[in-house]
Amino acid sequence: MTTRRSTRFPRPLLQGGVGTLLAGALLTPALASDEAAGTFDPLWSFGNVSVNYLDWSSGTERRTAGNAAKSDFTYVEIEGAVGFHWGEFYGFFDFENPTNDQFDESSGGQDNFRTAGKVTSHLYLGDTPFSLYAHVYDFRDYGFDGREQDQILGLGYRTTFDNGLWFKPFIGPARVQSDGYTGMNGYMAGWVAGFDFDAFDQNFSVTNWHEQTFDRDRDYLEQNYVNGTAGSTGTNGAVGLWWHPMALITTGVQYRYSNNKLGAPDVYQNAMIYSIKLNVL
Repeated sequence: MTTRRSTRFPRPLLQGGVGTLLAGALLTPALASDEAAGTFDPLWSFGNVSVNYLDWSSGTERRTAGNAAKSDFTYVEIEGAVGFHWGEFYGFFDFENPTNDQFDESSGGQDNFRTAGKVTSHLYLGDTPFSLYAHVYDFRDYGFDGREQDQILGLGYRTTFDNGLWFKPFIGPARVQSDGYTGMNGYMAGWVAGFDFDAFDQNFSVTNWHEQTFDRDRDYLEQNYVNGTAGSTGTNGAVGLWWHPMALITTGVQYRYSNNKLGAPDVYQNAMIYSIKLNVL
């Protein structure tokens, strides 16, 4: 008997075989429940709903006019994360052009209703800064019956510097499921990073997410790009500046960048994203 168990019942009940078995039967579910509650008690969490406007640069619209043409759009996003002592999870789900039909006739399909979502996780490897990293990203263009899901399983790392900068890189083999190709698709390395600071008596933060895909499969590159074959390396990411005027509201602007991604081969694409978030957690 552990000390914890013996303090929950009168000592005479724990003397003798029958009493011991009875106490054990009564205590095991309670202890399992207590331990499970402790295991799943969040150390931190956040959640928000946002409205966002993505404005492609005129150069991007010109460069992609004949290969996966880009058009500005509004999207609504649900975003959240939670951390435990053993791991952490992050996810978002976007509704692009949420008021449009699945195929938007007026834009020739450029402004179709689309969805995009991502879930990432770090499962900590003991007390080390390393983690088992998993990542699933799913994109759907319903008007063109287009879909792509990227799946990453690899190794992650987590660190926070003395100045408050946090940095979480990862690397792992990649698998893709799409309407044009399904199978292994090289590797992905990347990171998320952030830094909080005060200026003019206001709270701000800077964030960056970055993904570098490399050694991608040739069949994927031929079948999932418009009017050409992309190079084996692709770049994807965004840098954001966020203002937190109050606990309930966050506003921000992001510089969105990509190369050899988003359906356009050998093309650099960039945009500005303007956001306002309602922080619900």
